[in-house]
Amino acid sequence: MGEISKRETAGIVPADFYNRISGILSSARKRAYAAVNYSMVLAYWEIGRSIVEEQGGAERAAYGDKLIEGLSARLTEDFGKGFDASNLLNMRRFYLAFPIQDALRPELTWTHYRKLITVKDDEARAWYMNEAADEQWSTRQLDRQISTLYYDRLLASRDKAPVVAEANEKLAQIAPEHFIKDPYVLEFLDLKNYPALRESELEQALIDNLQDFLLELGTGFCFVARQKLMRYDDEDFYLDLVFYHAVLKCYVLIDLKIGKLTHADVGQMDSYIRMFDALRKRDDDNPTIGLILCSQKNEAIARYSALADGKQVFASKYMLELPSIEDLQEQMEASRREFENGVALEDENGVGE
Repeated sequence: MGEISKRETAGIVPADFYNRISGILSSARKRAYAAVNYSMVLAYWEIGRSIVEEQGGAERAAYGDKLIEGLSARLTEDFGKGFDASNLLNMRRFYLAFPIQDALRPELTWTHYRKLITVKDDEARAWYMNEAADEQWSTRQLDRQISTLYYDRLLASRDKAPVVAEANEKLAQIAPEHFIKDPYVLEFLDLKNYPALRESELEQALIDNLQDFLLELGTGFCFVARQKLMRYDDEDFYLDLVFYHAVLKCYVLIDLKIGKLTHADVGQMDSYIRMFDALRKRDDDNPTIGLILCSQKNEAIARYSALADGKQVFASKYMLELPSIEDLQEQMEASRREFENGVALEDENGVGE
């Protein structure tokens, strides 16, 4: 008898048995890689701390340039690449940005942290770190969220009163508005605002770039369907996009609108929600919410329609290009004024007394 070939030998191994063994090895390699990666992150943090201490503190770097250059030369000679002056300075910034080692997230790589140290605001930086770890963002995804001012837009849209929200955070229940942003930045579609742009084209572009759209929507959104048919009596209705929110435990209907928001848009969404709840919602689902994505909002409609209740119907502006920092600051100021005016009106009418 001739020798049994490797192919024949491999063929006698049951598939489920091999998959089980293969899975064990793959998991072990991933854990080993993660452990080694985090060990390097901690080493870079320790190097950053040592540099700061050697320089006499965060603000004292009188001989910093010479120290960094000399250290870089010796480390490169002994340990190879990865210790040029710019990387050593990043380690220094890393320690200053995250002075408490226990606060670091082991799920993140050094590349993640190099992007995080570019965020100046301490609260925003910590939020990006935790969100990146919890949502398993790649470095590319983290970079996009930072560059599109994700945290700032969340503050502008969901937290009209950051002080009040912070004071009541531990007592407040999760509300849908915490997961609705305004605006949504859809620059990844590579579309431009032009008169001939149609809603069907916008919808198709979102489907073609679904991963990026889910990232922009934020935590908890799961895609369900597009152009979802709902039949009532002898009429057919189609929902542009349907999602399910894993945190809120409810369906989210998204209606796309080119142009300015109208009363008819709000009324139509309200009808869709009622119909969807009656026909599709399960007993263990929370009430369905609807989000109208429009290129132009209407403050009068926002104030004097179902949008004002802030319970099930929401409207947000979408932008096909990144907003400038000035535009975002202006929007945040407008949101703050809107909230303050609302509080003043409530006080005047004796609401909440």
